Amino acid sequence: MKKIGFLSFGHWSNHPSYETRTAGDTLLQSIDLAVAAEEIGIDGAYFRVHHFARQLASPFPLLSAIGAKTSKIEIGTGVIDMRYENPLYMVEDAGAADLISGGRLQLGISRGSPEQVIDGWRYFGYEPAEGETDADMGRRKALEFLDKIQGVGFAQPNPYPMFPNPPGLLRLEPHSPSLRERIWWGAASNATAIWAAEKGMHLQSSTLKYDESGKPFHIQQAEQIRLYKEAWKKAGHSHEPRVSVSRSIFALVTEQDRYYFGQQAKATDSFGYIEADKRAIFGKSYAAEPDQLIKELAHDEAIQEADTLLLTIPNTLGVDYNVHVLSAILEHVAPALGWR
Repeated sequence: MKKIGFLSFGHWSNHPSYETRTAGDTLLQSIDLAVAAEEIGIDGAYFRVHHFARQLASPFPLLSAIGAKTSKIEIGTGVIDMRYENPLYMVEDAGAADLISGGRLQLGISRGSPEQVIDGWRYFGYEPAEGETDADMGRRKALEFLDKIQGVGFAQPNPYPMFPNPPGLLRLEPHSPSLRERIWWGAASNATAIWAAEKGMHLQSSTLKYDESGKPFHIQQAEQIRLYKEAWKKAGHSHEPRVSVSRSIFALVTEQDRYYFGQQAKATDSFGYIEADKRAIFGKSYAAEPDQLIKELAHDEAIQEADTLLLTIPNTLGVDYNVHVLSAILEHVAPALGWR
């Protein structure tokens, strides 16, 4: 059994073939899709966060709205770039969204990836400390977020407050007691996956990672997951680890599916550079008739190692078509692979 969710980048553009012409279209359709996905049995609604782009950015209003309109589906991010964040304000936002949803928030964070603008986090008012890289800054801010989200008091109370204070140092409010155990780290390397395990965060591994061995993508990703699990066990955390992998998977069951995706599947992995000096490997996408999909996916070692599969969706094609895409996987693919 696996949890199956969707991952939306939330694109919009004033393009005649898009159902999402504006930011408002994307936000409102994201809510509608999460509601519909819950109704068909999808386990999670996850959203990417990109700044300075016509894509979803500030996640907490959207997650809170989805949390208020649903009752079972997990809601999350994949991932929030911590270089741009105020960790303390984020603790308050995350706590509120989690309480609104009744404890369903699965918050994916990361040190960040290449962005739309040069050093975009500088426009948000953040600078690495002396001797830090921007990646170091992202990890430092992540650790501060993890520390403060535990709900331990740290701030000296005013002796003459506007409202009475509880005794002792004050924590950030609202506080969600179990949220600390539902934080995920997006790791692009084996080392950061191990680091995430040591810090007690779940693992999100996407459709790319640094090429560390030259092996096929799914094998490298499976090795990353095994290293993560070993490090988690060694760390002795009290809660169970979770691992998600992302995939582009399309079951071609209608002529519309074949028109959109029949020629788009990448038959093999590809390579590129997401940073100037670091080669990355990008996993192939899957698009085929259900029987062929089942054969191909059965050999994906990383999916086998993960407990959660996030299906990347073409959000610009609208709610109805994306419900069809997700339904096709649940109906025609998941049962044969033992995911359902």
